[in-house]
This record gives sequence, structure tokens and C-alpha cells, in this order.
Amino acid sequence: MSELVTKSVAQEQPGQKIETRTAAQRVAGFTVVVTAVAVLAVLVATAVYAQDKYSLKSPSGIAFSDFKGYEDWAVVSSARADEVLKVIVGNPTMITAYKAGVPGNGQPFPEGSMIVKLQWKPKKSAEAPFVVDVPDVFKQAFVMEKDSKRFPKTGGWGYAVFNYDAASDKFTADEKSFADCGHSCHVAVKAKDYIFHPYQKR
Repeated sequence: MSELVTKSVAQEQPGQKIETRTAAQRVAGFTVVVTAVAVLAVLVATAVYAQDKYSLKSPSGIAFSDFKGYEDWAVVSSARADEVLKVIVGNPTMITAYKAGVPGNGQPFPEGSMIVKLQWKPKKSAEAPFVVDVPDVFKQAFVMEKDSKRFPKTGGWGYAVFNYDAASDKFTADEKSFADCGHSCHVAVKAKDYIFHPYQKR
């Protein structure tokens, strides 16, 4: 009888070990999942904390997200004012129109045309062997969007300004966009469909 009990106990012990291992594996798996969720939560929190400039909207209702990808748009022209260096870029719709001869051919830019004036504070190059101004701190993105249904009173163009603060690394929609040089300045080039800069020869 005692042999029977001993065998029975001996037979149960391996089973218990298997159950113990399975439980340990479950705990380990659960720990991995919890850790992964925690890491994901940190990444999401970081992403939320980091500003998404494309969530901004101007007082006139123009969303910065309309211009998503402008960083890689083709250059139309450049300009130099007393306080800023400017590079003007256009979306593919705008560039295609330029190459077709707009506005010199008397045709207006098509709906969906977008142009962005990128502005930097200039500085003297400390590396060039000659005197030359180069971009220093980025200051502002001045945007124009062709949508005649939304902007019938301003020649079909909507205007907005998104300012950049280098110290905080954040963009803000300019609350004074209505007072900035938007349509009021561009009326001077109404005959060119309100666009100052031609597509420069290259």
C-alpha cells in the first residue's frame, strides 16, 4: 500500500512541475505584453506631446494640413527682403500650371493650386570665402490656396500665416492673418491671378 502511495505521489509530481512551468510561462508572457504596452504608451505620449503642426488652423479656416508635404514641393522662385530670405514653393498642381504657361498665357491657376512662401531670418555665412547671406532661423510659412468656392471675395485665393518659434520648436497660426499682407497686397498683381512670383528659368 505504501508503495502504491509513493508511486502515486511520484506520478503526480511531474504533472505538478509541468503545471508550474506552464504557469511560469504564462506569467512571463504576460510580463512581456505588459512591458510592450507600457513602452507603446510612452511612445504614444511622446508623439502626442510633440506638436503636430498639421493640426493647426488659421483664423480664416485654412488648415495647415492642406499643405502637407510642402517641405518637398518644387521651388518656384526666391526673394530677399530687408529682414527675411524667402523661398517660394508650389504644389504639383501649381507647378504643372506654371509649366503650361499660366499666368502668362492669360489663364488662371486651376483649383487646388497651392503656394508656400518659406521665410528665414538671414545671417552672414561664416564659411563662404565671399560675403553671402544664408538662412538662419526659420520664421514663417505664408500660404495661399486656390479654392473659388471657399474664397470668392478674394479672387479665389485663401491666405494664412503659420509662425515658427525656434525656442519652443513649435508652429502657431498667426491670429493677425487677416491684417497681414494677404489679398490686400496681392491685388496689385490681379492680372497675374494674384501671384507675384513667376516660375524662374533654371
